[in-house]
Amino acid sequence: MVNATLAPETTERPTCDEPAVGLRARDRHRRRQAVVAYLFLAPTLLFYAVFLLLPLGFALLLSTSHWAGFDLGDIDPAGLDNFAALFADGSTFLTPILTNTLLFALGTVALALAGSVLVATCIDKLRFQGLWRTLYFLPIVTTVVAVGNVWKYMYEPGGLVNGVLNAVGLGSMAFLQDPDTALPSVVVVQAWASVGSAILVLTAGLKSIPDSYYEAAALDGAGPVTVFWRITLPLLRPSLLFVCVTQFLTGLQSFALIIVMTKGGPGDATNVAALEMYRQAFSYGDWGTASAAAFVLFTVVLAVTLVQLWLFRRKGEDA
Repeated sequence: MVNATLAPETTERPTCDEPAVGLRARDRHRRRQAVVAYLFLAPTLLFYAVFLLLPLGFALLLSTSHWAGFDLGDIDPAGLDNFAALFADGSTFLTPILTNTLLFALGTVALALAGSVLVATCIDKLRFQGLWRTLYFLPIVTTVVAVGNVWKYMYEPGGLVNGVLNAVGLGSMAFLQDPDTALPSVVVVQAWASVGSAILVLTAGLKSIPDSYYEAAALDGAGPVTVFWRITLPLLRPSLLFVCVTQFLTGLQSFALIIVMTKGGPGDATNVAALEMYRQAFSYGDWGTASAAAFVLFTVVLAVTLVQLWLFRRKGEDA
């Protein structure tokens, strides 16, 4: 019998260097993917850098400087003097301007939220919902200038609003000329113009509520008021919170409607932070004070946004 010897294995075992080579190859592949991703993002990042980061940095520089708005060489460092002037004795920024801004935002939220809940609940139970959605959405697609001018004429002594008041036996009112009624009058217009977007969000929230809740309530004999308070409102809480916060932020930054209807008057009765920033920069040439006021308003908006995030997380929503 011939003794046969086993032939040596021809397959080579991987050396200890091969895993490291594979890791390096994967790292190179990831780096190439990252480079390609940033190349696609480059136009957007450049846009934000030019139109957001650079203006933000320039505004921060101006907030600590004196500048008339012409020659960049005339920028004079002033430290925190502009911020101190905003809150100094005799300054109108804290009262009435910042106070008007907060009251305007709160009033807009209260009216828009109440009106949108009422209208959204009614529309959800009506036929031809597409027609109603079109009607309540019209103020959103209408320009602020058109809305402001129409309501301005309606508030005139011979306008529609005073005509209705006279028809029911009430006297005429100087809505936009009286310091006591000017700000509430503009608040009503802002709420009317923004109620469409709120209704859109709340209508979507109502559609997401399962019918089984209402069926169970009907079997238990619950009335419409009980169903609304015990089922509809609690389940609409995330939508209501979203509408409340977004409307409040919009109100804090309101500018166009006020400058169209009242230009901040009479006196400073309807003057708000955004309008005061515009006046300081373009009317008085004080860009330092305008930039400081902008950062104060930014701080208020940031605080409201942080409260929004906290509330969403507290309610278990993904902010």
